[in-house]
Amino acid sequence: MGRAAIVGGGVIGGGWAARFLLNGWDVAIFDPDPEAGRKIGEVLANARRSLPGLYERGLPAEGSLTFCATVEETVAGADWVQESVPERLDLKHRVLAQVMAAAPEGVVIGSSTSGFKPSELNEKGATAIVAHPFNPVYLLPLVELVGEADRTARAAETLRGIGMFPLTVRKEIDAHIADRFLEAVWREALWLVKDGVATTEEIDEAIRMGFGLRWAQMGMFETYRIAGGEAGMRHFMAQFGPCLTWPWTKLMDVPEFNDELVDLIAGQSDAQSGHRSIRELERLRDDNLVGIMRALKRTGSGAGGVIRDHEARLPLAETGPDGLPVTVEMQVPTTYVDYNGHMNEAPYMEVSARASDRFMEMIGADAAYIAGGLSYFTAENHIRYFSEIDIGDRITVTTQVLGGDGRKLHLLNKFWTGGETPAATVETLLLHVDLSTRRVVAPRADVAEKAAAMAAAHAGAPRPDRLVIGR
Repeated sequence: MGRAAIVGGGVIGGGWAARFLLNGWDVAIFDPDPEAGRKIGEVLANARRSLPGLYERGLPAEGSLTFCATVEETVAGADWVQESVPERLDLKHRVLAQVMAAAPEGVVIGSSTSGFKPSELNEKGATAIVAHPFNPVYLLPLVELVGEADRTARAAETLRGIGMFPLTVRKEIDAHIADRFLEAVWREALWLVKDGVATTEEIDEAIRMGFGLRWAQMGMFETYRIAGGEAGMRHFMAQFGPCLTWPWTKLMDVPEFNDELVDLIAGQSDAQSGHRSIRELERLRDDNLVGIMRALKRTGSGAGGVIRDHEARLPLAETGPDGLPVTVEMQVPTTYVDYNGHMNEAPYMEVSARASDRFMEMIGADAAYIAGGLSYFTAENHIRYFSEIDIGDRITVTTQVLGGDGRKLHLLNKFWTGGETPAATVETLLLHVDLSTRRVVAPRADVAEKAAAMAAAHAGAPRPDRLVIGR
């Protein structure tokens, strides 16, 4: 880990601070706004609630957060500097000059700019690169990198280490890649509202009920390839290419930006979302993103692949509070919590199944073993609840072998949340199966030996006061 310096603590700067902090970095922040501490504290509260819920492993211990009085104090000793001041080139020039004067030589200096090119940022002698993220920075993985090759390469490695997806832009261009695309959609949306074709709410419905769901996993070109059917992209282009000459859009014809247009858009937006505070909208957004991104993680699609790769880098403790092997470490995500505010029954089974899968890997019944035609199937489960597990709680699951002869594995998955006793246990019986016949068979010799060794090692561990399986 290292020390990140954040210059500018607004929505984007606060998001950067949360992303680094929750991945174990120490963070120093400078922002002259007297409300910066409160605002960043609220962003951090949202990030702590949502980001760890993307993972089935625990993130590193949170780093330290320091508010500094000057830019110079903030960047001293930094391993990464992120400038996130407002989009005014003269202001960025002044701030980058201060950063250059005080930051360690050679440190990566990223700018969150959504529009300026590195050549513009560095007109006064700075060596910054564009590191343009997307809101919320602590959840969305994309960062557009533009600039000198060595610096962007080093930046990419750091960003992957905190669970982000660096996309290096091949050449300088105003607004990089994503914002140019968004600007085109935004311009067309402004015309649709101005001309009375649709309201702000109706446009948002068109996006979130349709193509937005496809874009989350496949983007544009892969989506259109599928639209071409078996003939693929070539057929799609032949079918819809002529539309490019039709007067469907007004992409280069911008509506006059006047008070009337602002009032129209703002009024419709208030009617659409004014009943919720900004913090309520942020939490709604974060909860939805966690649910979507966790779903994508199952298949490794889109942002889910970034999370899965980052999760594989996160260390798993070897033993838990009871001295038994740890098979799961994670924070309870918002998707696990019911209307009573605590984790409901189904996630207990999901987490327990994940713990059993991890135990299978530990004794050699891993993906390669399963691909070879052998596996363990769950035959029985019995849950006992001892205390509530709530959203944001960090769960450590340990697995105890209660018995088994290789064909059978009798396990106890214990859920720990920080107390001296488990918050819950799941007693489970697994049978070793030949996948081609679906019949119970003996495991491979090395797997049987490891299972027997685990059973012997756990023989002296305390057993539950009552068991259901095999009584």
